[in-house]
Amino acid sequence: MRQSDAYERFRALHDAPRGFVMPNAWDGASAVLLRQAGFPALGTSSLAIAFALGRLDGVAAVSREIACANGTLLAAVSGLPVNGDLEDGFGPDPQDCVDTVEAAIAAGLAGLGIEDTTADPARPIHDFDHAVARVRAAAQAAKGRILLTGRTDNFLHGRPDLDDTIRRLVAFAEAGADVLYAPALPGLDAIRAVIRAVAPKPVNVLIGPASGPVPLDALFDLGVKRVSLGGALYRRAMAGLDDAARALARGDVAAAVGPALPGKAIAALLAPPA
Repeated sequence: MRQSDAYERFRALHDAPRGFVMPNAWDGASAVLLRQAGFPALGTSSLAIAFALGRLDGVAAVSREIACANGTLLAAVSGLPVNGDLEDGFGPDPQDCVDTVEAAIAAGLAGLGIEDTTADPARPIHDFDHAVARVRAAAQAAKGRILLTGRTDNFLHGRPDLDDTIRRLVAFAEAGADVLYAPALPGLDAIRAVIRAVAPKPVNVLIGPASGPVPLDALFDLGVKRVSLGGALYRRAMAGLDDAARALARGDVAAAVGPALPGKAIAALLAPPA
């Protein structure tokens, strides 16, 4: 699928009356399994990419090139629109965000996110004006070419200020972001407040409120347009590996190797059409 076609398909999902789930894959097999389950689009996961490389997430340990290449892989094997979890745009300056938009388009991605994070634990969130300038520059580069999500990570970095979170998201929307996103919102009331503040632009929610998962229909009834999973599916897969490793260490080979998906079943999904 051409990048422009992927963008149009992805944009149309956000224009539909009801929301959709965009699970985050990390390799070819995970991408095709999620496609087989019927999901209409995929996201990358910065956490999964970093951990798979033996690096930490959110500390500028993964390059723009590696992150975009992962998105290219997921798109190629799945045939689905892919949204890139491209963190802070791989640099502090607005031009870094522009460069990331261009790289994402060249990589064939249908969308990308730009966060207001700094990769600096001592000062994890960009000041308001600079954060808005970064999104504005990205939006100008992305307009009509790739779907841009403007994201604030206040609640992930010890800044549980809903008013500032909404202020940032409204400013990102006004700066040209197509989708707005604040992971770890505390509850349904906070999600509802964000949706109302940035309407009519669509809102992405990570799994659900931080207070605990709720049925997807509860989120879609609120007006959530897109639900992503971040690193949750990767972490669940790693939990399965951890269980298998512990079983193997105690000598229980049967528990360690099964039940498992047959290799032939996964290979069939990866095989090119006849």
